[in-house]
Amino acid sequence: MTTVPSLPRLLVFGEALTDFVRTGENTWQSAAGGSGWNVARVAATLGLPTGWGGAVSHDLFGTEIVEKSKRANLDMRFLQVVEKPPFMAIVHNANPPEYFFLGTDTADLAFDERKLPEGWLDVCEIAHFGCISLVRQPLAARLVTIAEMLKTHGAKISFDPNYRNLMGPDFPAFFERMATLSDIVKLSDEDMRKIYPKVSAADSLAHIRRLAPKALIIYTRGSEGLTLYTPDGVFEQPAYRVTVADTVGAGDSCIGGFITSLLTAPEGGWQRHLQFAAATAAVVCAHTGAYAPTQLEVETLIGATA
Repeated sequence: MTTVPSLPRLLVFGEALTDFVRTGENTWQSAAGGSGWNVARVAATLGLPTGWGGAVSHDLFGTEIVEKSKRANLDMRFLQVVEKPPFMAIVHNANPPEYFFLGTDTADLAFDERKLPEGWLDVCEIAHFGCISLVRQPLAARLVTIAEMLKTHGAKISFDPNYRNLMGPDFPAFFERMATLSDIVKLSDEDMRKIYPKVSAADSLAHIRRLAPKALIIYTRGSEGLTLYTPDGVFEQPAYRVTVADTVGAGDSCIGGFITSLLTAPEGGWQRHLQFAAATAAVVCAHTGAYAPTQLEVETLIGATA
């Protein structure tokens, strides 16, 4: 008799895409990426049963995402392959990042939650949402509905705005709507400046706390470290010092590491969860591209600096 694998504790909804990064005047390099998929792949590689709810194209670009998803041990019942063009990001300058997106009727927009495995709403403990999938219609509206359904079913909602240039003047209001719904809000200093450009970081954080009085708020500041605001206290974590190859996927790995620690070692405490998140991000920064670190790599870095 065939045993059906258990449904995953973490679900991540959002885009996967192909990055085309300019490496020279007339040369480019492609790589699978996308914020939502990055978060899911990191958590799965760290050992947390995870599903990525999204759709990819039925071509060589989608195949790369599918194969890397399998290698990361993502639950493939949540990934959909559709007959649509691939979604692409053209990164024409890496430092500072300058980019634009290609695709108005692409695979990511064709994700269909009705095809998800039976019982997924009841098993999920944490669901993560964020980045440009929340501003690309008609997908965005469906993802918000999914978040609301999961919340009703008792799941905790994690949200990372991961601000990009697709987000227009109405995004601050949308951010506040999602923050109110969320149990975990992760945002960077750059996100904060884009969402609240005329408000200090301290005042912005106080405003978010009023919107979500019970939420965990993770505020990252690159090499200056990160801060966790809980309803009962504040916890600081310095950034781990590594030789930085690039910072692609650092924020995604941070929240992926934090959620993994939260679900796999709940007894560890807030400082431990924050430490694990920072170390996961640091390992990723030591590699080129959106890398997914192993538990051993993360624990080794923590141990080496203890």
